Amino acid sequence: MKSLCGADCANCQWNSTCPGCDHEKCFIAKYINKDGKEAYEEFKQTLIEEFNALGIPGMPKINELYALVGNFVNLEYPLHSGQKVKFLDNNSMYLGNQVECELRKGRCYGMIACADFLLVCEYGENGADPEIVVYKRR
Repeated sequence: MKSLCGADCANCQWNSTCPGCDHEKCFIAKYINKDGKEAYEEFKQTLIEEFNALGIPGMPKINELYALVGNFVNLEYPLHSGQKVKFLDNNSMYLGNQVECELRKGRCYGMIACADFLLVCEYGENGADPEIVVYKRR
């Protein structure tokens, strides 16, 4: 079964934790149901342009964002106090991508967005040692 966002739900490894198209936690489904698929694609392109406009050194240009369930991308970030916190909702959907850092071998940039914010973080293999690079309200 294809979802509203185009994901193949039947073959998705996260389908047991995905809120699905009818769930109130999926801003993508809400957006498509309210404004249509074409408006959603335009919105997604706007997010891509916003990420690329950040001009983060070593972050290559991105061309696509993918629907991702929060549980998959919700990393624990260390604060100056030593406390570790998660900023995302495990049960919500986000748009995101991952690219290799061009300046630091073995590190990646992860991008997450929704209607309210952009988040760019840098991390090592399997999300190790994550650092927030940019958090920007929209």
